[in-house]
Amino acid sequence: MSAVSCLLSEDQFLCSICLDVFTNPVSTPCGHNFCKNCINEHWNSNVQYLCPLCNKVFYTRPKLHVNTLLSEMVSQFRQEAQQKASSSSSEQQAAKPGEVPCDVCTGTKLKALKSCLVCLTSYCETHLEPHLTASRLKRHQLLDPVENLEDRMCMKHDKPLELFCKTDQTCVCMLCSVLDHKTHDVVPLKEEYEGKKAELGKTEAEIQEMIQKRRLKIQEIKYSVDLSEEAADREKAEGVQVFTTLMESVERSLNELIETIEEKQRTTEKQAEDFIKELEQEISELKNRSSEVEKVSHSEDHLHLLQNFPSLKAAPPTKDWREVSVRPSYEGTVVKAVAQLEETISKQMKKLFEAELMRVQQYAVNVTLDPDTAHPKLILSDDGKQVQHGDVKKKLPDNPKRFSSCPCVLGKQSLSSGRFYFEVQVKEKTNWDLGVARGSINRKGNITLRPQYGFWTIRLRNGNEYSARNNPPVRLSLKSQPQKVGLFVDYEDGLVSFYDVDAAALIYSFTGCSFIEKLYPYFCPCLNDGGINYAPLIICPVNQTV
Repeated sequence: MSAVSCLLSEDQFLCSICLDVFTNPVSTPCGHNFCKNCINEHWNSNVQYLCPLCNKVFYTRPKLHVNTLLSEMVSQFRQEAQQKASSSSSEQQAAKPGEVPCDVCTGTKLKALKSCLVCLTSYCETHLEPHLTASRLKRHQLLDPVENLEDRMCMKHDKPLELFCKTDQTCVCMLCSVLDHKTHDVVPLKEEYEGKKAELGKTEAEIQEMIQKRRLKIQEIKYSVDLSEEAADREKAEGVQVFTTLMESVERSLNELIETIEEKQRTTEKQAEDFIKELEQEISELKNRSSEVEKVSHSEDHLHLLQNFPSLKAAPPTKDWREVSVRPSYEGTVVKAVAQLEETISKQMKKLFEAELMRVQQYAVNVTLDPDTAHPKLILSDDGKQVQHGDVKKKLPDNPKRFSSCPCVLGKQSLSSGRFYFEVQVKEKTNWDLGVARGSINRKGNITLRPQYGFWTIRLRNGNEYSARNNPPVRLSLKSQPQKVGLFVDYEDGLVSFYDVDAAALIYSFTGCSFIEKLYPYFCPCLNDGGINYAPLIICPVNQTV
C-alpha cells in the first residue's frame, strides 16, 4: 500500500470541498470522492443534488458508499505524513513568544512558515507541503506568517482583501471593486504597496536624516558642555586667584593697619615714658631744693641765711611743660589704609577687566552700516563705517526698514545665536546712542529706547551725562569719558555689555535678556547741535592691544 500511495499525487487524497485530506471518503454515482460529512453538508445546503466537481444532477439523493480502497490509501497516507511530520518537527523550531504558530499542529505548536489567505490558516513547514504540491492548493494566496488572518478578509463579502481603493484609501475585495467601489480608482494591493513602500522609504530616509541630525546635535551639545566645563574651570581658577589675591591684599592691609596703629601706640608710650622720667627728675631736683630752702629758712644763723639766699631764691632750671602733651592721633589711619586697599583692588579689577575685554574681543565681527535703514538726514561714509548728522534731508525712497523721525541707523549684520563684538569711536561727541535692537522694532515716528520695545542701549547727553536706557533708566557715574566704546552680545546668555576700551572698564551690562529674534547693531549720532556734535560715530577695527 505504501508503494501505491507513493505513486499517487498527494492532491488525490484531498477533498475538493474542504481541501483537506479525506475523512471517511465516499463515492458518488459519477465516480468522484468526497468526505462523507462534506458532501452531505453540501447537499443539505442546496436545493439540487449536484456533484461539486462535474455538476452532474441527481434527481434523488444518491446513496453514498464508503470507498474502502481510498480509505485504506488515505489512512496509509496519514500515517506517512505523521511520521514525516514527526521527523521534521524535531528539526523545526517551536514557535517562540511573538512568533506566529502553526494552526494545524496538535502538540507542540511549531513556527509557521506561511499563512494562507484562502484557508485563513497558518502552516509550519510540514503542514504547508500540500499547498506547495497540490495543484488546487497552489492557487491559494500565501504570504509571510501573520496573526489575525480574519482581518485580511472582507467583512462584508468574506473574500480576501486583494485590492486597494485609492478614492476611499481602504483595502477592498474583488466584489467590493465591482459593487460598492465600482466607480472608484481601484488598484491591486501590490501596486499600491509598491507606491506606499517607496513613500515609506522616503519617510524612513527622512527619519534617519532627522536621527542623524539629532545625534549630531547631541554631539554638539556634549561638545558645548565640555567647552562650558573647561571655561567654568578656567573661570573658577581665575576667580580663586583673583579673590585669593584680594583676600591676601585685605589681610596684608589689615596687618599693616594694625602694625601702624601699634607702632603709633609704642611711639606714644615711649614719648610718655621719656616725659615722665624727665618730670620725675625735675621733681627730684625740686624736692632737693625745697629741702634746702626749708632748712635755711628755719636757720637762726643770720649770716648763713644771707649767704645762701641768692642761690636758693630762684627755683632750679626746669622745662616749660605747659605746651607739652601726649596726644596720639589715629584719625585717617583706617581711611588711608582703605584707600590703599581700594587702589590695590582697582588695579586687580583693571587687570580682570583687561582679561575680560580681551576674551570678548575674540568675537569681533566686521560691522557696516545699512543705508536702507538710515534716516534721510544722516550722512554715511562710502565704506559704511562712519555716520554723522547733516542739516539737509536727502530725498530717499521710503521703505519699511528706514527710520523716519529719529536720526539713527542699523548695522547690516545680524545675530540670532552665539556672540559678537564691535567697537565704536565716540571721540569729540557730546551726544550719542549705541546698542542693539530687534529687527521688528518700530522705525516710524518717535521711538522709545527701552528693552520692552526692543532696544538695549546706553547714551551720552550734554557731554557728561551717561545713562543706560533700562526700565527705569540707570544713571552712570564714569571715572573717565570713553573715547571708544566696545559692545558685546551673548545671545543665548541674554547679555549685552558695554566697555570703555581705552580704560578696559565695564560701563554697563543688560543681563537676563530674552532674545527671540535677530538683533542688529544700533547707532544714533544725534543732532549736530550747530556743529558742536558734528563728529561722526566711527566703527573701528578691533585690536587686542589691551
